[in-house]
Amino acid sequence: MEPLGQYPDPTHVVAHISDPHLLASSLLYGVVDTAAHLERALQRLARLPMPPQALVFTGDLADRAEPAAYTRLRRIVEPAAEALGAEVVWVMGNHDERAAYARGLFDHDIGESEAPQDRVHDVAGLRIVALDTSVPGWHHGELTDDQLAWLADVLAEPAPHGTLLALHHAPIPVPMLRLAELIELHDQERLAAVVAGTDVRGILGGHFHFTSFSTFAGVPVSVASATCYTSEVAPDQRLLSGVDANQAFTMLHLYEDRVVHSVVPAMDGPEVSGHGLEMLEPFRSLTPEQRFDMVSRKDSLLNKPG
Repeated sequence: MEPLGQYPDPTHVVAHISDPHLLASSLLYGVVDTAAHLERALQRLARLPMPPQALVFTGDLADRAEPAAYTRLRRIVEPAAEALGAEVVWVMGNHDERAAYARGLFDHDIGESEAPQDRVHDVAGLRIVALDTSVPGWHHGELTDDQLAWLADVLAEPAPHGTLLALHHAPIPVPMLRLAELIELHDQERLAAVVAGTDVRGILGGHFHFTSFSTFAGVPVSVASATCYTSEVAPDQRLLSGVDANQAFTMLHLYEDRVVHSVVPAMDGPEVSGHGLEMLEPFRSLTPEQRFDMVSRKDSLLNKPG
């Protein structure tokens, strides 16, 4: 459908998905079917009115870094991405292991090098940088001097539509989950010095298993929830609580001068009001004035209580 308001269509649409925590075959904690949850999220994604040009997965792709889990991940995601016409951007998380990640997702054998898995993607002039903040053997995040120098070199020349920086350990405070402060990205000011003043339009992260927003070095930060399970941010007499509920992903619509972030629940809910597609063709036949009248006027046929 053509735009109905005062803004044009976005130049780019990006789906931000995080923390699928796939396993080779078993259920996570014996109860969570992470593969089914991811499949359900991708099915809902395919129903959105504007298909994404990129699917960005910000880490913790495989819960135990099992080679078969990465194979399973590709079998779920790649056909869905192909049907959407979207490029897949993978990002390392603290549950991923570099050798298995590189081999399983990129068919690249890095041997024992443990080299950070940093990559650059060009999506119709939008640059998406996948930055590996993982630390082998640990859950917190770090960036090496070499990684920061590499990132500075990448960002030295602006991209036609700017840059999105995707990393697992989002560089923001975590007041809703204080224990997560112990596994945050270390030395964040060093990254800020590289990002400030560049063409980075947004920073995408995961790790915390709930949706959050902030700014970093003057850049908007969007943390996507998880598709596997989420962090209970209001636990009842629990130090830490993960729940099989409230899963979500985030859609980014990029315009020339702004980015709109929309949180999309990963599962269907019961409908309590609505209208069927049988109204679409008659609606299209109306003039702009008639459409405005139908949708905005309180006593129109569309807005009368059912």
